[in-house]
Amino acid sequence: MKILNVSNAELEQVAVLFDAYRQFYEQSSDLEAARLFIAMRLEAQDSVIFLAQNETSEALGFVQLYPSFSSVAMKRMWYLNDLYVAENARHQGVARALLKHVETFAKETNALTVKLATAVSNEKAKSLYESEGYAKVTAFDHYTQRVK
Repeated sequence: MKILNVSNAELEQVAVLFDAYRQFYEQSSDLEAARLFIAMRLEAQDSVIFLAQNETSEALGFVQLYPSFSSVAMKRMWYLNDLYVAENARHQGVARALLKHVETFAKETNALTVKLATAVSNEKAKSLYESEGYAKVTAFDHYTQRVK
């Protein structure tokens, strides 16, 4: 397995995975919108995307990170917003390899933390994250306001 920092050359592979990821979260398939969204992220350079491929360059999974900062610590943070492994590539260590790659990247960019959220019911993901050293945060209440 190899993990690449995504460029326009991998756009189509990531768009297909991103569309499947959205469907996993009960969104309608829209490959063209997925392609456009990822293309916009790459052009604006406002996210970092890593793609896992097998030895024949078949896409296995991806992870997308968004930058943020801690004002208190005055350091960079990364939000691991999206992690998806193709159904035919599951149980092969792809997600774990992507998480390890993210950890290395976070260290290389001198980040304070990598933060993520997952569905309360996603026990498999929570188990994986905890096995990789992620800890559930209970010290803060997080709030969201939907912009109207």
